Amino acid sequence: MTTVLSAPPTARVPSAMHPDERAARLQLAACYRVFAMLGWTEMIYNHITVRLPDSVSGGDKQFLINPFGLHYSEVTASNLVKIDLQGRVLDGSTWPVNPAGFTVHAAIHDGLPDAHCVMHTHTTAGVAVACLQGGLQQTNFYTAQLYDMVAYHDFEGITIHADEGPRLIQSIGDRRAVILRNHGLLAWGHTLPQTFAILWTLQRACEIQMATFSMGAAIPVSEEIARKCTRDSFQLSANHGAGQDLFDALVRQVDRIDDAYQA
Repeated sequence: MTTVLSAPPTARVPSAMHPDERAARLQLAACYRVFAMLGWTEMIYNHITVRLPDSVSGGDKQFLINPFGLHYSEVTASNLVKIDLQGRVLDGSTWPVNPAGFTVHAAIHDGLPDAHCVMHTHTTAGVAVACLQGGLQQTNFYTAQLYDMVAYHDFEGITIHADEGPRLIQSIGDRRAVILRNHGLLAWGHTLPQTFAILWTLQRACEIQMATFSMGAAIPVSEEIARKCTRDSFQLSANHGAGQDLFDALVRQVDRIDDAYQA
């Protein structure tokens, strides 16, 4: 039986809205529905955020985040909340914002100039590998596409304290795939589709590692092969929209189920 991804009644995105903000809202809302379809949800928790372009923000750092209290399958373009780096609501939304999400995402959007999009998950495989001594290990097709790309940040508890932000940025450096130890996965990128492709690869790497380790010792992948795989993977991705083709295919699947996220 097909599960319908539903959304609560909501107004359409105002036609007078800046077209760049409207486009960002539609793409981000679609992404929340993609996550719901893939099962990358944690009840009403976790976040995907997009920083708005200067054409919308006037040079101030503003980003869109999910309303706290809604499941990902209920997020729409119009109920996304626009906030600044201090968590102030800028679009008149009456929805609250989860401070645990705002703290991490604001730090990354502010501290990493190229972080247009930030995604964070608590999937079973992701958290399992984040809790594993040694973390992600070079043993499968997907880890081999992430050579020298994965950063680690030590667990400091629930992420509601702003003073953790600078330490998180220092841990990340320029690596776009991040394992938050004892916590979960995170990815950031120049675009939402690129960020999704990075997170998807990291998630698959964790899933395969968890399955492999449940059966016994894994066959290691050499550093030379992993370096080559990562280089080839980036070249193939660049030739196919840097994640855009992958993301578009998944949005088409969501549209066939329910396109209410466009409201």
